[in-house]
Amino acid sequence: MAIAAVTGLAETVELMHHNISRFPLIFGRPTQQRMGGIPGLVYGSIRGITRIAGGAVDMALGPIVPALAAMMEAPDASSAAREALLAAVNGVSGDYLAKSGNPMAISMQLRRSGQPLNLETEALAHTIPSPQNKLLIMVHGLCRNDLQWSRNGHDHGAAIARDLGYSVVYLHYNTGLHVSENGESFADIIKTLAENWPAPVAELAIIGHSMGGLVARSACHYGGLSGHGWLKKLNKIVFLGTPHHGTTAERMGNRLEFVLGISPYSASLARLGSIRSAGITDLRYGSITRGDWEGTDRFAHAKDHRIPVPLPENAICYAIGTTIGKKEYRRGRFLNCDGLVPLDSALGRHKNPAFTLDFPESRQWVKHGINHFDMLNHPDVYEKIKEFMKTDESAGMTNCP
Repeated sequence: MAIAAVTGLAETVELMHHNISRFPLIFGRPTQQRMGGIPGLVYGSIRGITRIAGGAVDMALGPIVPALAAMMEAPDASSAAREALLAAVNGVSGDYLAKSGNPMAISMQLRRSGQPLNLETEALAHTIPSPQNKLLIMVHGLCRNDLQWSRNGHDHGAAIARDLGYSVVYLHYNTGLHVSENGESFADIIKTLAENWPAPVAELAIIGHSMGGLVARSACHYGGLSGHGWLKKLNKIVFLGTPHHGTTAERMGNRLEFVLGISPYSASLARLGSIRSAGITDLRYGSITRGDWEGTDRFAHAKDHRIPVPLPENAICYAIGTTIGKKEYRRGRFLNCDGLVPLDSALGRHKNPAFTLDFPESRQWVKHGINHFDMLNHPDVYEKIKEFMKTDESAGMTNCP
């Protein structure tokens, strides 16, 4: 990653150098040509030497990748810290890591206590003591991992298992990939899990935090297209701070990238914005299908052209949002946000009725005065999750608008 970053930065500076040397108009057309003469030789040498060094580094690191993997599986605190760092790196550049075959790229799997689950029936029966017929899957958010559901000594999943008798498993995935890619893979994993679960699955539930809620919705969409049977057993989904209609931060970043690209003096800097992953750009509007991004420039400044996807028909869906403000203000105010996700987005509200998600008032809840991550361990949030999970509503009720 360092090799790629140095090469990309050298190209960015070279393009800026070349544009400035032409003395263009402020809003003139930027060039993509490289420098000539001695400056061009210097930049070319930087790129060439860096790529040669990169090849040597790859060869040198190859033999120790298995050792690094073993270290990552160690159950001590330092291993948890390395997992957190790896999750953050994947969130920012996970699509690049996967495309380049980098061993740091996270592969999707279900885990418990940070250990991957073998999804064969006998292996599950051996690993999970007293498997219940109520199964809960926890899905983490951007730049996070399954171990980070535990915050300040509390884990919503472990608490639900203790209080309501669910068997709980945790999804671990590369948050830098497109949400739709993760959604398709997650749908297949749920299918395998439900078919091989050691006890008959009477009830399946999902709790998704932030991006995890989008991945859950995407899995339901692709599971439906594939005719997966697990959707008939999906009883409830609880969305925690899920950006159903995107985040303000990604939209602001996209606008800044557009503004930088207007002038040839700053156009090269706009290239730095292309470092962010596909998962992050999906958060601009909350994209969950391939049709939202295939055949488009995901960095282009464009309007919302998502394919509307309603909530899954048979599952009862709940939305929990938080705000850093002490009350709900008029729409558009920064305090009407948890620091990352606007309240309207978390509750599925949208000015276009086609995109509005039909969460009845009884299935919405807002906690004021806490941020996006506080909801992972706040006692009031947990009590509301438990209340939603205990609620016995008719299976025939639908969430479709």
